[in-house]
Amino acid sequence: MNIHLPVSQELRDAVERAGLSALDRELNRDLARDQVRDLAAAGIGRLRLPAAVGGYGLDWVQTTEVLLELAAADSNLPQVLRGHLAVQEDLLWRSATERPETEQSVQLWLGRLAAGELVGNAWTEPGKGGFHRSGTVVSETPAGPVVNGVKYYTTGAIFADWLDVTARDEADNELAVLVRRDQPGVQVENDWDGFGQRTTGSGTARLTDAAVETAELRGLTDRFPYQTALYQHILLIVLAGIVEAAARDAAALLHERPRTYTHANTRTPRTDPQLLQAIGEVDAVAALARAQVLHTASHLDAAYAARTGSPEEAIGAANAVELATGRAQVALHRPVLEAVTRIFDVLGASGVSQARGLDRHWRNARTVTSHNPWVYKARIAGDHRVNGTEPVRLWSVGEPDVPAVTQLA
Repeated sequence: MNIHLPVSQELRDAVERAGLSALDRELNRDLARDQVRDLAAAGIGRLRLPAAVGGYGLDWVQTTEVLLELAAADSNLPQVLRGHLAVQEDLLWRSATERPETEQSVQLWLGRLAAGELVGNAWTEPGKGGFHRSGTVVSETPAGPVVNGVKYYTTGAIFADWLDVTARDEADNELAVLVRRDQPGVQVENDWDGFGQRTTGSGTARLTDAAVETAELRGLTDRFPYQTALYQHILLIVLAGIVEAAARDAAALLHERPRTYTHANTRTPRTDPQLLQAIGEVDAVAALARAQVLHTASHLDAAYAARTGSPEEAIGAANAVELATGRAQVALHRPVLEAVTRIFDVLGASGVSQARGLDRHWRNARTVTSHNPWVYKARIAGDHRVNGTEPVRLWSVGEPDVPAVTQLA
């Protein structure tokens, strides 16, 4: 890890330890329960919290550098933290913009996160649920509000203390509510069966009369205005970490490889110019991805800084970071997928050994690039360039209730 980053040696060591067992977890599809708790205890969940409340006080460029190291150690782990980082950002946004009567709630949550409590994501719903209207419902009961529904792709929820749940109330207002995970009404399953990012815990969460405090019922659009951009930024960090890990692993194996071909350029693979060129190509993509992600991080810092400006300034900065993350997604997906395939050109047939697990880099990259389809982001960027159209900053996914509109010739 960059020695200039203002984080503790404890956190540096926790990141390193998480990487040591990453391959075994991948091969056995074992969840990183111990590693996540180790990281939480070391402060991975309080990177952006102010030092005054026990955090590291990092900006988004610095936070991204830490998460890039973690992604290269195990690409699953920053994705596990995706929902947590969004809730943390919202608390920081609220701490500067909320009314005095809500300050107590903000301080309570800052204390929880500073103490190492983690939040998991529970936004997406299977089937029709979630397409402009959440299928998860908050109802009032004599004992207080309860929430009922089924969520999928609940990344990080199985490791978390709290779930960040999208829902609607009985008046059809779209909400975001924080629900304590350790209660009888919350069941989280590890049934994610994707071929990549296997240990993110992105399975099903079932909410059955799960209790939620009235103070935790907030309008979804009342949160910080660059929510989806932040979620995409974390996936970009994951993608950059994957290609860095691929370059690292391929270089290490090539350096130690004794076998070569009679028609190779040199007697030792590590000095063969064609093989070195291939590694250099992967290395260049890793550097490109890192630079691109740090660039989008600077847009996040600008969006956060705009919280104290006018509403127009805040929305303008949120639009800018939404476009920045979308462009990065469009720009990186092809080079990264090509690079994590290129590593097999340098290692011969032994490179496809399942024990080495090098295929995980492609599977993980392909899985991450399948989130939030880049084709839509390319169209949105083009529409902005040509027509000045603002990007969509908050969207949902599900099955529409109405028939698709037919495009006329």
